[in-house]
Parts: sequence; C-alpha cells; structure tokens
Amino acid sequence: MNARREFWSIYRQSIPVLLVALLGGLFAGLVLEGLLESIERFPGLLVMVPVFLATRGNVYGALGGRISSGLHQGLIEPRFERSERLLNAILASFVNGIGISVVIGVVTWLALAVIGWERALLVEFVLIMLIAGVLTSVVLIVGLLILLFVGFRRGFDPDNLVGPIVTTLGDIFGMAFLFFSVWLVGVLL
Repeated sequence: MNARREFWSIYRQSIPVLLVALLGGLFAGLVLEGLLESIERFPGLLVMVPVFLATRGNVYGALGGRISSGLHQGLIEPRFERSERLLNAILASFVNGIGISVVIGVVTWLALAVIGWERALLVEFVLIMLIAGVLTSVVLIVGLLILLFVGFRRGFDPDNLVGPIVTTLGDIFGMAFLFFSVWLVGVLL
C-alpha cells in the first residue's frame, strides 16, 4: 500500500469517530454545567473533574492498546469468549480504574486541606469517586470491547479507534456517572 492510500485509509476511519468524540465532549460539558450547583454542597468537587476524566483515558487507553495489539497479533479473537489474556487485561484495568478513583478523592481532599481551601468531607470525596469509578469502569470496558471487536471485524484498524473511543466514552459516562454519584452521595449523607 502506498503512503497516500494509507493516509486516506486512516483519515476515513478516524473522521467519523472523531466527530462522535466532538459530540461526546459537548455532552460532557453540558453535564459539567449541571454539576456547578453541587459546588455549594461539595466544595472542591470541580478540582477532581479533570483528574478523574484524564485517568479514565490513561487506564482504559492502555487497555485499548493491549486489546488492539492482541487483535493485530491474533492473540485475541474479536468476540466475547473466554480468554485468559483478555480477562487479565480487563481485571487489571478495572482494579486500576477503581483504585485510582479512590486515590483521586483522597489526594484532592489533602491538596485542598494543604492550601487551606474549603472542601467537602473526605468520605464524601472518596464515595463520589468510588461510585463514579466503578460505574465508568464497567461501561468503558464493555463499550471499548464492543466497539473494538465490531470495528475490527468490519475492517477498521483498532489503533485508529482506541483513542477517540476511550476519550468519548470516558467523557460522556465519566461526567454522567460523576453527576449521578454527587446526587447519590448527597442523598445518602
């Protein structure tokens, strides 16, 4: 394949996914706007938002890269079947995603305490991040697997899909579940 044909192939595969990512980012911004009224109830909440969204991309981007490499090498079949390699990658990313969510809550609370800013209770931050982390982990894993497997079977290069898929799903569901978590913690505590 010559360079020009390869460029256009990558471009054609990436543009639709990037447009969906743009719409997903707009949706996440709208949800963030809805979170602004929660700032009074949970001071310091907005400090956690960019860190939370970034870690979704880091953890699940790595999972997507592993899956993509496995698909290219024939180590992972593009279907839902028992595969120890796939299961280990999923479990590791799930544990990392939830673990880093709890760390975000604790570190945010500590950082706000050190600089003397008003902040919600530590338990509130941790619960918000834990709930949002568990829910986004499940959706990102399932969504990533479905989209990569379907895309790969239809001839798309999974490397062109991983970044936009993880970013879009992470932003959309990260913000939606963060909003839900704030509401739930507000009701429970």
